[in-house]
Amino acid sequence: MTVVERREIALVDLLDRLLAGGVVITGDITLRIADVDLVRIDLNALISSVNEQVPSPWPDSGPMPSSRMELE
Repeated sequence: MTVVERREIALVDLLDRLLAGGVVITGDITLRIADVDLVRIDLNALISSVNEQVPSPWPDSGPMPSSRMELE
């Protein structure tokens, strides 16, 4: 019989590992009564950390306007 070492991991450590590599969450929820679909929810989420080493997909255009007055 092999002895497996048990190691406790904190929630913060788990979140750090997941965000370092990224996580994809997908799921479907359907509310159905009498074989009639009333509500359908499709969930697709990508959760990842962002840092300065990852290039932005948007061009460097300066700061975004913070109010509607600056847009005009």
